[in-house]
Amino acid sequence: MLHLNCNSIGNEGAQYLANALKNNISLTTLIISRNQIGLEGTRYFTNALRNNTTLKILDLAHNRIDNESIQLIANALQNNTTLTTLHLGWNQIGTEGTRSLGNALETNSTLTTLDLNHNQIGAMGTQYLAKALECNITLITLDLTHNYIGNEGARYLTDALHNNRTLTMLNLAWNNIDNEATQYFMNALQNNTSLINLDLTSNKIDVQGAHYLLNSLENNKTLTNLNLANNQITIEDVQYLRNISKDALTRVQF
Repeated sequence: MLHLNCNSIGNEGAQYLANALKNNISLTTLIISRNQIGLEGTRYFTNALRNNTTLKILDLAHNRIDNESIQLIANALQNNTTLTTLHLGWNQIGTEGTRSLGNALETNSTLTTLDLNHNQIGAMGTQYLAKALECNITLITLDLTHNYIGNEGARYLTDALHNNRTLTMLNLAWNNIDNEATQYFMNALQNNTSLINLDLTSNKIDVQGAHYLLNSLENNKTLTNLNLANNQITIEDVQYLRNISKDALTRVQF
């Protein structure tokens, strides 16, 4: 493991590291978050990924990565066959960048963990990811925390969950999701048999939305951890829900 976060590496430092990666046959984890890498630095690393056959974990969070930079990463993912974990949180990927990433996920067969928290993806960007999830058979963990996906984005994702059989962890905290979206999840969870952890922390779900989700847990035995903390659910609401569905409530965090 090489841990270099917060080192002001910049584009020049990125070039040196990328050149080393082209021939390195032992490094499996590279953490270079918060290093002001940007477009040029991203280009160096993605060129290296075309040749590197050992790197499995790459952390590029907090690096000013935008639509153009993510296009380079997406192209690299279509050719790279070793990378399993990619952290891209706190960048500026946006809707168009997510389109490129979604296209790459439709063909990539090695990536298992993708972290896109705080990237201004929005509902439309979520649609591109959801389309990829319908055919991707390797992604296990997807973090979309704080991406303004709303109920519309949640609908795209739940439609994908009807067909996806590999995703086990989905984080949708801080996404302006309310009771409308919980109905989409209720329907999807009746068919999905792979999702184990669903994080809906810090949204706008009240007792009615929680009721919808608990109803889905009555039939779904795969989902073991549903996080509803910091929503609009009171202690009295929890007691009410416990009276309705005590067994399902053991799998829910408030």
